[in-house]
Amino acid sequence: MTGAGGRTHADGRPTIRTVAERAGVSKSLVSLVLRGSDQVRPEKREAVLRAMDELGYRPNAAARSLSEQRTRTVGVLLHDLRNPWFVDLLDGLNSLLHDNGLHMLMADARLNRRIGQDLTRPFLDLQVDGLVAIGTLPDPAALGAAAQRMPVVIAGTREPVLPGVDVVAGDDEHGARLAVEHLIGLGHRSIAHIAGYGAVGDLRRRTFEATMGAHGLADGALVEPSDMTEEGGYRATVRLLSGPRRPTAVFAVNDIASVGALSAAEELGLRVPRDLSVVGYDNTSISRLRHLWLTTVDNAGHDVGRRAARCLLDRFADPARPAGVHLSTPTLEVRGTTATPAAV
Repeated sequence: MTGAGGRTHADGRPTIRTVAERAGVSKSLVSLVLRGSDQVRPEKREAVLRAMDELGYRPNAAARSLSEQRTRTVGVLLHDLRNPWFVDLLDGLNSLLHDNGLHMLMADARLNRRIGQDLTRPFLDLQVDGLVAIGTLPDPAALGAAAQRMPVVIAGTREPVLPGVDVVAGDDEHGARLAVEHLIGLGHRSIAHIAGYGAVGDLRRRTFEATMGAHGLADGALVEPSDMTEEGGYRATVRLLSGPRRPTAVFAVNDIASVGALSAAEELGLRVPRDLSVVGYDNTSISRLRHLWLTTVDNAGHDVGRRAARCLLDRFADPARPAGVHLSTPTLEVRGTTATPAAV
C-alpha cells in the first residue's frame, strides 16, 4: 500500500502508520511525539523514537507545517552581515531555535536597502512564524507593520520601541563605564572616544562623557564621530592624533573601529600600548587575533541571541504578553592594547 495513509510512500519511505505499527501505538500518538507534546508517557515516546530510528523515518516538514498552519521558520533581518559581533549573537539565537524545531532564514538589511526593497516584505511573503531584527535598522515603521502580523523581537540594539515587541541587548551603559574606568584606573587623563550612531552609539558616547565627568576629567574627554567601520575608525584616529590635544588612550565604539585606530597609530609611528592605549567593544573574533590581542568589552552576544530566541518562543506561546527590554551584562576583557601612559 502506498500514499500518506499506507505503510510506505510511493518511493518506499516509511510513513507515520509504519512507525505506529512498529512501536505498537496509534498514529495520533506518533503525531503527538512529532509535535513535542508533553502529554505522551516517557515509555511510549521512547518506543516511537526507537521505531523511527529503526525504520529511518524522517517527518515530512511541509506536511507538518500545513497541519500546524506554521512554517517552522524564523526570519532574521541583519543590519549588516559584515559585523562580526553578529556571529556570536546568531549562534546563541540559532541554538535555542534549533532545539525547538525552528529554522532561520536570513536577509541583509544593507543589501535590501541598496536595491530599495521593503526590509520585511520577503519574510511576510514566505509566511515565517516570527521575525528577529538584529542591529540598528533604518526603517522602524516596517518593523511596526510586521509586528502587527507576526511576533517580532529586536536584538542587539535598543531601538525602536514598538508595541508588543521585546528588545534584547547588552547593557551599553555598564559596558562603556567598564572601558572608561579601566583606562582611568591605568592613569590616563586625556581619553578620546570614537563614537558611533543610533541608540547604541549614543548610549556609549553619553556614558563615556558622564564617566569622564564623574572623575573630574571632562576637560580631557574628546569625542570624534565615525561610521563604526574600520575605515571610519582609522580616519577618526588620524584626526585625533593630528590635533592639538593628542589623547593617550582611545575607547572605540566597536572592535572594527578599534582595528582602524590601531592602523592609524602604527602609520603615525606610535606604539600600542606604550604610546597609545586602545579599548574596543564587542569582543569579536577579531579582538582575539594574536597580533591584535585587543582589550575590549564582551557584550554577551551569545546570551543576547539566546534571550532573543526565548522572547520569541514565549510570544509564540502567549502573543498578548507584555513586551519588555531585556539587558545582558557585559564584562571587560583586558588584553594587550592597554597600559599605563608613558608620562605616568
